[in-house]
Amino acid sequence: MRVFVTGATGFIGQAVVRDLIDAGHEVFGLARKPESAATLEESGARALLGDIEDFACLAEGAKASDAVIHTAFIHDFTRFAECCEADRKAIGALGEAMVGTDKPLIVTSGMVGGNEDNDAPTPSASYPRASEPAAFAFLDRGVRAMAIRLPQVHDREKQGLITFLIEVAKQKGESAYMEGMDVRWAAAHRFDAARLYLLALEKGVAGGRYHAVAEEGVPLREIAEIVGQRLGIPVVAKKPEEAPAHFGFLGHFMGLNLRGSSELTRARLGWSPTGPDLLDDLRHATNLELS
Repeated sequence: MRVFVTGATGFIGQAVVRDLIDAGHEVFGLARKPESAATLEESGARALLGDIEDFACLAEGAKASDAVIHTAFIHDFTRFAECCEADRKAIGALGEAMVGTDKPLIVTSGMVGGNEDNDAPTPSASYPRASEPAAFAFLDRGVRAMAIRLPQVHDREKQGLITFLIEVAKQKGESAYMEGMDVRWAAAHRFDAARLYLLALEKGVAGGRYHAVAEEGVPLREIAEIVGQRLGIPVVAKKPEEAPAHFGFLGHFMGLNLRGSSELTRARLGWSPTGPDLLDDLRHATNLELS
């Protein structure tokens, strides 16, 4: 099967491409820069130069392939709503190019909690991401749309939102969590999350929502404690009213319980995560090494 992958040279996309090629699929990957395209082709994939705001390029890739996996996202959380809108439009361009084909369109969404058969949240000012409704709008137009919901995806170099939390700790000289709140975030290792895309491609059903959750909820306080220990800085609790000033854009996320279950995903797709857990990766994280 020829698979068009957006974000093919990104943190998750690279691992998805590797798994697809190892499974015998042909990969057609989107790359923003010539050097990224060269790296992609060295891995055994074909490259298409462009980005998710180039709708003609997206349509070209979708039409030339048997399936689409959309992992690209503009990770600028200081303009999160704008990035979510760009994602919605990109999915629309991909979907329009696939109408009537019954091709799989697998998009990426965020962790919203609950089980896989729950309805997706309605986009709002507090959570404007519309990946799932944008894709699922094509279900009755002959597109086999599915969604992968990602938690905090980690390895020893990056850890989702925690990567930004580490930078705040370095800048402020203290590692913080929310006072009086049992905030927990679901997590999965990068390679485990990538493997789920392959399983969804080969076994997933139209309208499927799959959770890449290896750990249902890691306490934010324990995350802050390891960050503080590794950096040699105090670990402190912040009141909710202090969050915006201390955490910046992260303040919105710090009080959210981004938990989730993968029980249905494991049963439906046979997904079985094996990678290191989040706290273990943090104990050995390269972005927590002191210079």
